Amino acid sequence: MKTTLNILLVLAAVYLVGCDEPVDNRINMDDEVRSDTLASNYVTRPIGDAFSALIGESIDIKRVATRTTEAGFMEVYVQGYNRAPSVKRFEYRVEWLDSQGLMLETTTSTWLPVSAKGKSTFQFKAIAPTRNAVDFRINTRKEVK
Repeated sequence: MKTTLNILLVLAAVYLVGCDEPVDNRINMDDEVRSDTLASNYVTRPIGDAFSALIGESIDIKRVATRTTEAGFMEVYVQGYNRAPSVKRFEYRVEWLDSQGLMLETTTSTWLPVSAKGKSTFQFKAIAPTRNAVDFRINTRKEVK
């Protein structure tokens, strides 16, 4: 009984250590993008998350940088790392925000694909379609086929 409890405590500690806080809270990494090794229903998801964290299969955002181009448009640069041994494909969409935090209506806010090779870094960037954009939000989802 004591051995089982110790094993569960070690697994919980490993899981919690593997749960990194996001680098930038403006980027929302969908659970299916982070790790999709087991079915994503509410019964098996905690087991899948623990196993995935234990073996290190996830997409991590390592760096988010912004700048203003010479023309006055906001540019966002995102760099991440795929800890899984296999290629992970997902999509992202940028929502541009004005100075009051309201989303700007644009035709360029579409889902765009990203392919991250196994055990390697990936990156993507986006440029605001209007000079009124002063902030952003990025959402991700598992690639839709």
